[in-house]
Amino acid sequence: MGPSGSGKSTLLHCAAGLEKVTGGQVVIAGKDITNASDAELTEFRRGSVGFVFQSFNLIGSLTAEQNVAMPLRLAGRRPGRRVVRDALAAVGLADRSRHRPRELSGGQQQRVAIARAMVTRPAVLFADEPTGALDSRSARGVLDLLRSMVDDEGQAIVMVTHDPAAAAAADRVLFLRDGRLVDGLDRPSAREVAELLASWEA
Repeated sequence: MGPSGSGKSTLLHCAAGLEKVTGGQVVIAGKDITNASDAELTEFRRGSVGFVFQSFNLIGSLTAEQNVAMPLRLAGRRPGRRVVRDALAAVGLADRSRHRPRELSGGQQQRVAIARAMVTRPAVLFADEPTGALDSRSARGVLDLLRSMVDDEGQAIVMVTHDPAAAAAADRVLFLRDGRLVDGLDRPSAREVAELLASWEA
């Protein structure tokens, strides 16, 4: 978390190997990707990293099932129907597999995006404002889903958010300001997060 321009999305992109760093080191699942080539990064991301963004990024002409299968196809793997159906079932959309994005609510589209990110069983799931485009009820459902993935499956998730309620779903909240880490809270309430952010603006 942090004010606009604090470097949250840049940090997320660097940690995920989407942008090159000018200093320091990036290690994911024991692999140092700091100096990896573009080809090596692409290969690594396909197998070890999942992404969920605010805008869903679903392909409108494809069904939910086809959208979820896309990362496997891009990795040159034949997506088994059961694997894809299981991914949709895990996000509560087993009965919506043949629906296209326009036939789904915003919350359902984000759940498809999460299933797509998880179908490759990534070491880390990166989420950039995953609830930013959702109403409060849909946002709560997505946060509950992400939380259950951590608690039930041990999934590592790194999330950027402006929302104190979303941050309160995390085990640890780190605060950035002007590109630097300035504070952290363990299992905070939404109120504690909001109060800390407000103290910077006072």
